[in-house]
Amino acid sequence: MKRLTETGVDYPVWVGGTEAAEPLAALCEQRDVFVLSDENVAPHHLQSLRSQLGQALRVGQLVLPPGEQSKTMAGLERVLDTLIAGAFHRDAVLVALGGGVICDLGGFAAACYQRGIDWIAVPTTLLAQVDAAIGGKTAVNHSRGKNLIGAFHDPLAVWSDPARLNTLPEREYRSGLGEVIKYGLGFDARFFDWLEENAEALNARHEEVLATAIETGARIKLGIVAADRTEQGRRALLNLGHTLGHALETALEHGTWLHGEAVAVGLVAAAELSARRGRLQAGDVARMRHLIEAFGLPVSVPSSVTDAALEEVLSLDKKIVSGTLRFIGLDALGEADIWTDVGRDELQAAISAVRE
Repeated sequence: MKRLTETGVDYPVWVGGTEAAEPLAALCEQRDVFVLSDENVAPHHLQSLRSQLGQALRVGQLVLPPGEQSKTMAGLERVLDTLIAGAFHRDAVLVALGGGVICDLGGFAAACYQRGIDWIAVPTTLLAQVDAAIGGKTAVNHSRGKNLIGAFHDPLAVWSDPARLNTLPEREYRSGLGEVIKYGLGFDARFFDWLEENAEALNARHEEVLATAIETGARIKLGIVAADRTEQGRRALLNLGHTLGHALETALEHGTWLHGEAVAVGLVAAAELSARRGRLQAGDVARMRHLIEAFGLPVSVPSSVTDAALEEVLSLDKKIVSGTLRFIGLDALGEADIWTDVGRDELQAAISAVRE
């Protein structure tokens, strides 16, 4: 097991198997534990996790329907109602066992309940293991935008076990690779090279290769989060690919496309815009498109999504500051940057470049 830590971040990220059960049990000892999961994950992992909670005083649980349909105010209310009905108190700990939806929802419920209780993330998807479970950003969606209602609330710990990905459906697994590509494209050119070299092994879910990808992504994110806990500056770089990605998710209605699929198209758009500015080489854009396609992810905006629909959603983007959209572009392969001078026409040109 690897125990990843970063100065400025108060919690560890464990990457590994059952050897992490001991420190997990220590965090739950003599405490009430509430496990939140979904109907896809629970049959595979809930009972084994419950057995690893050690000397917890009692263990409650709630299993929700899978997908974005649960990441809503109604889903949040259901979690809070269950906590209240079970008489959980402020010393309880919530364990979020699932993908990005469960980690986001569970963390936000923990932030809200009795003005904040502890929580632990046990991500079961690749996307959550490299992104959603790390950093303390928790939220639910609104009909007019993704993650519009939320809070920053750090977990006590994150436990990412590559073996849990064995039960992940193929499409969900590949969606996570969209976020993995982001780390190489925007923050580590050598990692991008490594992804190209190991694409076949990653597609085959080779556990040792997966562990390296998870560890590298987690280290990059922890380093950025440590310097900017509440996204006032550099942390916004992690939104590379997300400007168009989140807009696509909303325009298509949450759940039609998976998050990593939408981010993959957003990465292509960011690369195209960067190339048009002369910051990124055309060959690098082609490499990126090839890698995304090698992982079975989309590279184009579907024809069913109109420019007007995208523009409406983009007008509510959380990255708008003082009326100006903060767009995350690329100064070079492995070097993401925050741009505040991207005009409407320039953004539209980048979107047109990734039309079907």
